Amino acid sequence: MLKRRIMIVDDHPMYRVGLRRLLESDQRLAVVAEAENGHQALHEADIHKPAVVLMDVQLPGVTGIHVASALRRERPTTSVIFLSMHVDDDRLFSAVRVGAAAFLTKDAEPQKILETVHAVLRGENLLHQSVLTNPELARRVLGEFRSLSDGSGVNAAEVVLSPRELEVLDCLVMGHSNKEIGDALFITEQTVKNHMTSVLRKLQVDDRVAALRYAVTRRWAEIGPQEYAEVGQPTSPEPQQPESTSSAA
Repeated sequence: MLKRRIMIVDDHPMYRVGLRRLLESDQRLAVVAEAENGHQALHEADIHKPAVVLMDVQLPGVTGIHVASALRRERPTTSVIFLSMHVDDDRLFSAVRVGAAAFLTKDAEPQKILETVHAVLRGENLLHQSVLTNPELARRVLGEFRSLSDGSGVNAAEVVLSPRELEVLDCLVMGHSNKEIGDALFITEQTVKNHMTSVLRKLQVDDRVAALRYAVTRRWAEIGPQEYAEVGQPTSPEPQQPESTSSAA
């Protein structure tokens, strides 16, 4: 039997373990890769070419939304299912914009997760179905599409980073030095500097601190500990505590 290739992207090892066990309990599925952050996700997807990626929205560094956007640009045949502790209209709207196929809460029942994966593998877009049942969100999405079609939307001039540039930005947000970025991405320090120069130019900022500020203020990235949940278990989130960003300078 040819198994469908699945990748898991989540920064909590125990959640990944639980999700892998659940997915591999289905003989039709094979988890071919795991990643705990954005740059690892893009690297592993390029190597393993998964059919479906289950991705945490709230990754450390660059958010899952922007990672998924870059992934979908490079691999439009790969479907993304977002995972989150919470679901709200803003997150659903962002998920629709980047072409995600479904959105699940992390405390979803195991059977619900498997059913969603198989529905997406069949080509169904469960996220669009969810939007259609929410009139306010549907109007918002329709307004976005109309503004894009007539060129009046803010997205017409949206900054687009290449996957490698996004990987560099992801490492920057997590406070890595140029050498550490090079080690993480398997490239030389000079190559890191070249990509960093391109990132700064595209973001129209002068230095690394300004790039970090850009990413955080525009919600490309989130700074602070992420909430944790186990597969299929109720969640009881704790308040997030902000961390210092000085190490990224």
